[in-house]
Amino acid sequence: MKALAGRYVDLAIWLGLATLPYWIGAAGGYTSLGTRVVVMALAATALNFLLGFTGVLSFGHAAYFGLGAYGAGMTIKYLVPSTGLGILVGVAAGTAAAAIVGALIARLRGVYFAMVTIAFGQVFYFIAFRWNAVTGGDDGLSGWRRLPIDLGFGSIDILGNDQAFYYLTLAGFAVAVAVMAALLRSPFGRSLLAIRENERRARFLGIPVEQHIWLSFVVSCFFVSLAGALYALLNNFADPHDLRWDQSGDFVIMAVLGGMRTFWGPLVGAAIFVVLQDYLSTLTDNWMSLIGVFFILVVMFFPRGVLGMLRRRKATS
Repeated sequence: MKALAGRYVDLAIWLGLATLPYWIGAAGGYTSLGTRVVVMALAATALNFLLGFTGVLSFGHAAYFGLGAYGAGMTIKYLVPSTGLGILVGVAAGTAAAAIVGALIARLRGVYFAMVTIAFGQVFYFIAFRWNAVTGGDDGLSGWRRLPIDLGFGSIDILGNDQAFYYLTLAGFAVAVAVMAALLRSPFGRSLLAIRENERRARFLGIPVEQHIWLSFVVSCFFVSLAGALYALLNNFADPHDLRWDQSGDFVIMAVLGGMRTFWGPLVGAAIFVVLQDYLSTLTDNWMSLIGVFFILVVMFFPRGVLGMLRRRKATS
């Protein structure tokens, strides 16, 4: 019965996402806002793969998000005017950097792991910030735009068609969450859960803990890089802020807000965060303070996040 209810929830979520461009206008939004929700949900879900299901906190995921963004933008601007190739290069750049950094920090735990991820993230941020001739420095990487995707037998016009780009982003999100769900159901995913619950016992059972944490970190950053590439294509712009530590903090907030030990929690958290940000920014310049207060209240009174709270109420009713 519980599994059947879960399937209905999954179906309702996918149905809502699939029809979003047709109802978001009636809800006071717009298609590009829905695309931003999906992109941020992908980034937060990827972070949650490491945080919620492996038990390792990273405050440096913005570095790989930004590398995905700059990789896509710089490929289109300087190398080949191809949206598909730009995405591939952006994802490859972020994943390669994560593989190297992850190998260096896989033995660290707790606050030490989190602080070192911030340090590495800031290295990438200052490279993008200072390398004006290539990255545009503080002004960001502009002068390029997403292009129609050539499929050989036809093309998908995502340049002036926000709805087409939304469905491209949704397709990327769908593939990403399907892969992450399959990994979590595999023996590898069960090992990650064992590490999260009791690392010492997992090590005693013969699980190579450092190797699993490294793999979890790389998988997480792979999908964060994909989110970064899609985000740059959404805006036709890459911003050095995309690599900064406070962007990583936003991903953590989204995951915690929705429920970091639930699979759909980051999607819920991203939707609340992005919509609230969009609404409050039209009312006041101090919208970040209001979001901060809201997040504090959620952590104080609903530490398991929105979905965690709903599940707890359902269990007690």
